[in-house]
Amino acid sequence: MPLYEHVFIARQDLSNAQAESLIEHFSTVLADNGGKVLENEYWGVKTMAYKINKNRKGHYAYLRTDAPAPAVQEMERLMRLHDDVMRVLTIKVDAHEEGPSVQMQKRDERDRGDRSDRGPREDRGPRPDRR
Repeated sequence: MPLYEHVFIARQDLSNAQAESLIEHFSTVLADNGGKVLENEYWGVKTMAYKINKNRKGHYAYLRTDAPAPAVQEMERLMRLHDDVMRVLTIKVDAHEEGPSVQMQKRDERDRGDRSDRGPREDRGPRPDRR
């Protein structure tokens, strides 16, 4: 079966328990239609870049699934009809990454790249924006 990653944003005035129950609800919808949730993560309440339906924040949730396309379509349909869900994003992937998602990793564990190979400032010459 195809592999998918889903992120959805729920309204900010829900409690954490209600937001996590939404994850369970949509997981059972997927399971009832022949799919399975391999992993789910509750990312918590985060500030959005712009207001959606007069909400400045939202509960973010992430699902990794292995499901047929009709099961995913049914889950997305029910998410879009649900009053508490503001946005839904589904991406088909070739393989799931091991371990927690980037949002759940600690900041120092993230792959930021090593800047020590750049050398001292004076060895690189003048900055092009400050001539």
